Amino acid sequence: MIPIANPTISDEAKERVQAVLDSGMLADGPEVREFEREFADYCGVEHAVGTANGTTALHAALEALDIGEGDLVLTTPFSFIATTNAIRFSGAEPVFADIDPDTYNLDPDSVRKVAYERDIDAIVPVHLYGLPAEMEPICKLATELDIPVIEDAAQAHGAKYQGDRVGSIGDVACFSFYPTKNMTTGEGGMIVTDRDDIASSLRQFINHGRTGSYEHETIGHNFRMTSIAAAIGRAQLQQLPGFIETRRKNAEQLTDGLESTSLETPSEPSQMKHVYHQYTVRSNDREEFKSYLSSQDIGSGIYYPTCIHNQPAYDNLEATAPNAEAAADTVFSLPVHPAVSTNDIKHMIDVITTYES
Repeated sequence: MIPIANPTISDEAKERVQAVLDSGMLADGPEVREFEREFADYCGVEHAVGTANGTTALHAALEALDIGEGDLVLTTPFSFIATTNAIRFSGAEPVFADIDPDTYNLDPDSVRKVAYERDIDAIVPVHLYGLPAEMEPICKLATELDIPVIEDAAQAHGAKYQGDRVGSIGDVACFSFYPTKNMTTGEGGMIVTDRDDIASSLRQFINHGRTGSYEHETIGHNFRMTSIAAAIGRAQLQQLPGFIETRRKNAEQLTDGLESTSLETPSEPSQMKHVYHQYTVRSNDREEFKSYLSSQDIGSGIYYPTCIHNQPAYDNLEATAPNAEAAADTVFSLPVHPAVSTNDIKHMIDVITTYES
């Protein structure tokens, strides 16, 4: 079986973990500080704050921006539900705009329309599947409205928009290091920003509101990253450029090989660099396609089969998002991770081409 995801953990990562275990400093410590510094440098920002996972990163970012009760936060209905859960955890309410049917990211025209209709207090664009959202018009709108932009970059480590890495564009950005992501720490997250005030608030909020050994100016959570996670992350960050190169090569070969099929393959606008967290295709014959792929030992996944506003947890929210709902009914993803070989790519292309012949 060619799995849809297959994390690659190097010997160096294992050695770094062993060194942390030997040190006895297993929780938040020097290893986390080094990982934060290295990740900030990679993104081209001043500050990075490690967290327990991507959801806590989003929650903490909203808290640091003073988004809470009575606020409305605009985001996409076509994403993993953590994006919206974090908004709810902060006390704010999510509001949805529709997506661009080609990129699966927020449609800037829909964002503008909804933002002015609903008096929005913040925008959370998601860089879905590893492709950056259309940030220039979104940030321009945010400037007009004097509201912050929080990048959900959980799936887009290393992706670029107009030459800048995601994470360096909005007021603050959040990453996930879940095992299926382009780099992993097992579980973990990171928040990046150029703003000193946000970084200070973040460090306080994720550590029980602490300002001294047992001094707590505000109420906070324990959202800290462990040193074990950071040790894995530092090794993974060194490998990330290679991981991205392999994902892009695999994606290019798939796109070329599937050109004659009915599948709608991913788009990559000229101002963006896709890092292919997922290689997502579209088909009106999705279930039959997936079943046949499975019979030929090819894994696949549907990300995401239900829009967030149609989830039971959010059935009190309404959204006009026909593009998002159409995507939820038709998209599925093929394996593209670094462990996929050239022979695996050829096999997938042959199987799909045969299925359609």
